[in-house]
Amino acid sequence: MTKFGEIISTNKPVLIDFYSDWNEFEPSLDTLRDVAAALGDKAKVIKIDIKKNEILAGALRVKGNPTFIIYKGGEMKWRQTGEQDANTLIGLVQQYV
Repeated sequence: MTKFGEIISTNKPVLIDFYSDWNEFEPSLDTLRDVAAALGDKAKVIKIDIKKNEILAGALRVKGNPTFIIYKGGEMKWRQTGEQDANTLIGLVQQYV
């Protein structure tokens, strides 16, 4: 939890994908690569496995897979559960750059 606090406290927007490894087909991996490539060093893009981080997922009430959250300066700016395409995510993160 301490490390998570450090990650989201940055002045750059942080897009987090809470996911579960049980799904063999992980379409969001390619999506996140595209988002990270488009945003470069303007934002952070990270994936967090719900099963390996159950306490954090529980604290944030992450119930669906995937759940995307954007933080900036330690504050949650946007949250959505369900698949998102790269262009949508890029546009959302750019609002907070």
